[in-house]
Amino acid sequence: INENLDEDPNTVKISGSCHCGTVGYQVDSDGPYPYQKCYCSICRKTSGGEGYTINLLADARTLKINGEKHLATYQAKLCAPESRKSEHRRLFCRHCGSHLWAWPSDWPDLVHPLASSVDSALPRPPYYTHMMLNYKPGWVQTFSAETDRCFDEYPDESITEWHTRLTSD
Repeated sequence: INENLDEDPNTVKISGSCHCGTVGYQVDSDGPYPYQKCYCSICRKTSGGEGYTINLLADARTLKINGEKHLATYQAKLCAPESRKSEHRRLFCRHCGSHLWAWPSDWPDLVHPLASSVDSALPRPPYYTHMMLNYKPGWVQTFSAETDRCFDEYPDESITEWHTRLTSD
């Protein structure tokens, strides 16, 4: 997948940065395919773009950050009846506003770099998963292919399960 392999041949070292270059990071990933497009209001409004964001799967224990003091954290409020906060902390560059990764507090060993912040080469996924389509604005087109899977809410498989299915197909 990538020439910068660690000891584990299924692990890829991902490098990324913010737009102004003040914050940079490296992290190991065994889930580097940018396949899952989320259309929820949190992802759309914190990341911009065409109404969705794509998160990768990475090992938080390997995360190395340059310029950490320049990070800011946003913990989104969910629109659920109990109005609780999301378990994902979203980290941004406090200078240029680039959304760099999400970090779920309920899975502290995982970090989800945004594909849009990655500088290293990523593999092209053979198909996509479009999720949270109930929250997609009308002006956004999904451009989904026949091989893509689409979900009104959360998909029926995790990021890890998707990558396992990819390697077994």
